[in-house]
Amino acid sequence: MSIRIVIADDHGIVREGLRSLLGKQQDMEIVGEAADGRKALELVRELMPDVVVMDITMPNLNGVDSTRQIVGEFPNLKVIALSMHSCTMFVADMIKAGASGYLLKDCLFDELVEAIRIVCDGGTYLSPGVISVVVNDYVNRLTTTSHRPLESLTDREREVLQLIGEGKNTKQIAMRLHVSTKAIEANRRKIMEKLHTQSIADLVRWAILGGLTSLEVGPVER
Repeated sequence: MSIRIVIADDHGIVREGLRSLLGKQQDMEIVGEAADGRKALELVRELMPDVVVMDITMPNLNGVDSTRQIVGEFPNLKVIALSMHSCTMFVADMIKAGASGYLLKDCLFDELVEAIRIVCDGGTYLSPGVISVVVNDYVNRLTTTSHRPLESLTDREREVLQLIGEGKNTKQIAMRLHVSTKAIEANRRKIMEKLHTQSIADLVRWAILGGLTSLEVGPVER
């Protein structure tokens, strides 16, 4: 039986390359593609794949929060992060969110194929380039009690913060999340309280520094 795979990456050329290469494996089948984390979640619910190959920095819903929601709903599904980011924050956040693997985009294609097979067999796969990052993060967590403010946010508050960081206004966020503008205003106030911020500009900085969005996402919408 083929391993059913969904590819989630906001760069079309990456999705096309992965689809072409993975599709040549006799034991693998690409069943869906997503350009953002929210679409990835929708495809998982619709197609029930075995594995999601997940980018991290994507619009609408980033890979970390998408992974957390996917694994929360489908504990047996495997998520493999495929990212250009090798810093502690991204690696640790993806593993904490429930990812079974983490590879860097400069890895060889054969490594990705191996990782997919390993996680489907119940294992975990980390690129050699990120193993030291995980070890160092673990040591740091043992030796410090520092608190990361974004960890205090709920899943919905993180979604709202990401969309604020992407330049969406209150009405646009409400439409995107299918809730009232009053609900979004309440979320924003709560986020500001938790992050001790006073302005939208501060929230945008938090979204970028926290890895929820990036300067690459696109023009600010008002």
